[in-house]
Amino acid sequence: MSAAKVEVRDVRKTFGSVEALRGASLSIAQGEITAIVGDNGAGKSTLVKCITGLIPPDTGDILVDGSPVHFSSPKDARDHGIETVYQDLALCDQLSVWQNLYLDRELTRGFGPVQFLRRRQMRSEAHRLVSDLAVNVPHVGRPVRRLSGGQRQAVAIARGVMWARGMIVLDEPTAALGLRETAQVEGLIRRVVDAGQTVLVVSHNFEQVKRLSSQVWVMRAGAVVTGVRTADVTGEELVGLVTGAITAV
Repeated sequence: MSAAKVEVRDVRKTFGSVEALRGASLSIAQGEITAIVGDNGAGKSTLVKCITGLIPPDTGDILVDGSPVHFSSPKDARDHGIETVYQDLALCDQLSVWQNLYLDRELTRGFGPVQFLRRRQMRSEAHRLVSDLAVNVPHVGRPVRRLSGGQRQAVAIARGVMWARGMIVLDEPTAALGLRETAQVEGLIRRVVDAGQTVLVVSHNFEQVKRLSSQVWVMRAGAVVTGVRTADVTGEELVGLVTGAITAV
């Protein structure tokens, strides 16, 4: 395994009387696809929210490149190079592909309070990005509302690639897609890693986890119960680890 890009050490989080995380620990290797799996209520979403700055842990440590970090917002995580693509994608249907890629991060020029959008540069750089990643969209000027589900997911991932300097977190990246579009998005994820990015995938799709990831961490009842190299575990064993039918492989 490569050096850790992100480490989580003994993170705990409670909501009232509910102990959502009970000392969760894991590491995410640089330049790999790491997966987190677990049943509903296992704590996956809470852990990812701690990693991406949506909520702070009560106790425990999160390290990026070996240094402790304390995220109070998603912007803090983005400032440390961590981008997140959520299930709802957070795209604006009325805007074009290139406008969505630069949403809230538009390039401008001007003096003082008088600023103008650098539209030509943004369109050009957006076109270069989608071409380099072989993203299947007709044109960066097309409104997102006219794209298919797979194309929309690809745009959201491309936006993560554009701004991430360390890691991209993908929350159920193909949950609402058909087989063909799932294959296209998985191909894009592989190309993202080939380009040097680190990817964390949260998925209920064990077959997808087997296809994509190099490392998989299993969560159950708020704890990370085991971590294995994906090549060393079968799909059936992965199901057993998630359900608790088996405790080790």
